[in-house]
Amino acid sequence: MASSRKLHADELDIDEALVRRMVAEQFPQWAGLPVEPVEPAGTSNAMYRLGAELVVRIPRIPGVVEEIAKEDVWLRRLAPQLPVPVPAPLAVGGPVDGCPWPWSVLRWIDGDTPTADRTAEPGLLARDLADFVTAMRGIDPAGAPAAYRSESLADRDTGTRKAIAAVPDLVDVAAATAAWEHALSAPAPAGPPVWIHGDLQPGNLLLSPDGRLAAVIDFGCAGLGEPAVDLIPAWYVLPAAARGAFREAAAPDDAAWDRARGWALSIALLEVAYYRDSDPRMTAIARHVIAEVLADRV
Repeated sequence: MASSRKLHADELDIDEALVRRMVAEQFPQWAGLPVEPVEPAGTSNAMYRLGAELVVRIPRIPGVVEEIAKEDVWLRRLAPQLPVPVPAPLAVGGPVDGCPWPWSVLRWIDGDTPTADRTAEPGLLARDLADFVTAMRGIDPAGAPAAYRSESLADRDTGTRKAIAAVPDLVDVAAATAAWEHALSAPAPAGPPVWIHGDLQPGNLLLSPDGRLAAVIDFGCAGLGEPAVDLIPAWYVLPAAARGAFREAAAPDDAAWDRARGWALSIALLEVAYYRDSDPRMTAIARHVIAEVLADRV
């Protein structure tokens, strides 16, 4: 029996028995360690604790399979240049019966995912996030792959408008459209693409008990893109009162901040349209982001 409900039509069937067999066949040194699913479940990858110190990461859908190899190569190079721990792979497994794709074993990092209404030190977290974003965009881009979100906002126009039209019962269509068009009107970035994480959402951030940023995980979307993409934690993670501290520390210009608001809105709208019938948690987060963006728009 699969460990959780399916979120995608083309999703792999993954359960604890499969994970145990995969580990035993390819990494016998870890065979016999207890296996249990990580909750909340990821939307693109299944995560299973392997003993106390390891975690197995398996693509749930074909579209993210290439992320395993990308992380194996690039996280080892990025990790020493970042201000918080990141989960560089310890080993990469190959296809087995029941899983036709590569998968990875990583070091487990303790921490809690943030929520905007339960963040112990939002001002300090805002600065921690800005430090991470700044460190990412300062890494040498030579040879780096394109980020998953390497397109422009204009390239997302059709998809974003379709998402708005698909959820008129969940979203203020007029307000969302106006906010989106405001973001589209912002000047394009003037500089070259930089390193971005590409998906700085709550599920990819871990906090220490004192509310500070303890780790950033899931670099499957990472690569070269425009810096505004990595400003989405302003609406995805931080309460409104801490947004100014993040903006001051990350130091975007006005156009980048307007584009960042558009990125957060577009990503959240597509998530609401896609997950509304399959993942209440993701839908609730995305609706919160949309509300924050609409309330924040100037």
